[in-house]
Amino acid sequence: MLSWAVAFLVIAITAAVLGFGGIAGTSTGIAKVLFVVFLAMFVLAFISSYRRRL
Repeated sequence: MLSWAVAFLVIAITAAVLGFGGIAGTSTGIAKVLFVVFLAMFVLAFISSYRRRL
């Protein structure tokens, strides 16, 4: 999931440099959503593994 977020961020930066504002904005939005989903899944996995140890 994190690799997809980084890939979309690279696409957004490349598109912004080349002047494609619409594609850059869309890619940035997708990267943000994927990063938030990654963080939520990471926190849930961390909490779940912590509870199993108790």
